[in-house]
Amino acid sequence: MEKEILIQSDEEDTRVAVLEEGRLVEIYFGKYGGLVGNIFKGKVANIIPGIQAAFVDIGLEKNAFLYAGDVVANKSVSLKHKNDFSSIEYLLKPGQEIMVQVTKEPLNKKDARLTMQITIPGRFAVLMPYLDHVGVSRKIKDEKEREGLRAAAAELKPEGMGIIVRTVAEGISPEELYDDIRHLTGMWQEILEKSEKVSAPAVLYQERDLVERTVRDLFNEEVVRLQVNDRNIYERVCGILGSNEHQLKNRIFLCEDVDLFEKYNITPQVMRALRHKVWLKCGGFIIIEHMEALTAIDVNAGKYTGSRDLEETIFKTNLDAAVEIARQLRLRNIGGIIIVDFIDMAEEEHRQKVLEVLERELQKDKTHTKIMGITKLGLVEITRKKEYRPLEGVLLQKCPCCDGKGKIFSQEALSLSTKKEIANRLKKIHSPALIVKVNPYIAAVLCREGNGWLKEMEQKTGKRIIVESQENLHEEDIIMEELWDN
Repeated sequence: MEKEILIQSDEEDTRVAVLEEGRLVEIYFGKYGGLVGNIFKGKVANIIPGIQAAFVDIGLEKNAFLYAGDVVANKSVSLKHKNDFSSIEYLLKPGQEIMVQVTKEPLNKKDARLTMQITIPGRFAVLMPYLDHVGVSRKIKDEKEREGLRAAAAELKPEGMGIIVRTVAEGISPEELYDDIRHLTGMWQEILEKSEKVSAPAVLYQERDLVERTVRDLFNEEVVRLQVNDRNIYERVCGILGSNEHQLKNRIFLCEDVDLFEKYNITPQVMRALRHKVWLKCGGFIIIEHMEALTAIDVNAGKYTGSRDLEETIFKTNLDAAVEIARQLRLRNIGGIIIVDFIDMAEEEHRQKVLEVLERELQKDKTHTKIMGITKLGLVEITRKKEYRPLEGVLLQKCPCCDGKGKIFSQEALSLSTKKEIANRLKKIHSPALIVKVNPYIAAVLCREGNGWLKEMEQKTGKRIIVESQENLHEEDIIMEELWDN
């Protein structure tokens, strides 16, 4: 699998695209860096025992949410009862100043999610100041390598703190790991010192910008090329890499003054990712419906008729759908609960193969994603960690006309509601005529199928009804004015 990264910078923004086999799988925008990873000194606003949570003022428009299970009982937390380390009213108190980290963006009507389990990511390791633990990324498969990294991390980690060794650390020397851990420890000391000097709410640490996060989290041995169109960013990327990461440095290419997004056809792929229908290579398609509670994905055979029999056609469609669904989850950054309705398969072997392909493709996702199983109705349940805003949350906004429903009233519904408004207004006016201004579409409906109704209302009320077409009006808007004879 050929994987590459594009860093496109211009006057408006810096954007990053991740491609696999030439197709876009992830997209990031610098101006929407978000709050996840930022560390704050916050003040507990109030305690809600009924939901075992506290709301903390970290300087945002709305207070952020801190669950009792994410509270760390350290010196900044005064326990009322030493025997109770779980109930929120014993862990925190209103007005108390605590150090917290954002784990989820404030999305829609939901508040930002916080934790006191601070983590500070570096190039090769993640420092956990409040957890005495050593871990190694599960993506490092070589057991000898895993044990070597675990032993080095255990020896190098600060007393009482924890270290998780990242996937990119595979093959590095203990010296490189030590330098990274030392850098992270220094950052933590700076955070502690700043916390002592400021009052809540205050920012203690801001997550790195898009370029640094890209190098830290995305640029690894799987990437064959990283292309940059700006010389300053190119030099930054080279400087971020370790002194011994020569192989990765040789994969960085400066394409100065080149529009990489145009060259690789990125923008059209992004726009297609905002549609509900996604076509598959075989001719089938999937429908993606994103709702507040969950995302539903439906698989359809569409134009694909196969070449042998019905079961083979269904199997092929579902295989293609499994690959595309995993890609769309990453591209659209869909999180939370995902329900997939594959086309029913008669053979158990086919069902298992489709799940295996889906599992394989989801393993490419750096965001934690898990297949929970198949329901009694044959639906596949997936959960994907929700951290940042989905793609549609970045590039789309609620329609002011339909209030975000994505639908408009039908011709019949608009005709009925308009007639009702006209009838109600005729009862209240004293003038001999009423001017009705509507969208051309509604004017045509009224004058075509409602012409008999208009004449009937004129005879019933003794008042003239004049319909005027106004192109600047929305189909649901109506303006009515009384007309008096001179």
